Amino acid sequence: MESRRSLEAGLEGTIARLLTAGTYGSIALLLAGTALLLLEGRSPLDLGPAFDPAAIPGEILGLRSAGFLWLGILGLIATPSARVVAAVIGYSRLGDTRMVAVAVLILVVIVAGVVAGTAGG
Repeated sequence: MESRRSLEAGLEGTIARLLTAGTYGSIALLLAGTALLLLEGRSPLDLGPAFDPAAIPGEILGLRSAGFLWLGILGLIATPSARVVAAVIGYSRLGDTRMVAVAVLILVVIVAGVVAGTAGG
């Protein structure tokens, strides 16, 4: 059976890969959105469309900049939260209830922040 240290190292490696993939994927989407924005003849300083999650798939399928830009921004926002979710799952598998509790509390703070930030709008 693998030692606890080996399992923790594997968990940290998985989380690092998640953060790396999320960051690079989001940056690629933002770069694609910026390139499309310029091809559309628009300035990055122009006022953009309002955030509409339901419109993102259609924007991307239509190769319009807004969909790529919004998805890239969402990816950058979601990546750290995904790291915390991965930690909850990983520490649960390791049986480390203290770290699971810490990660769950962090998720509660993140959710509270999102709810508070969107409640006024």
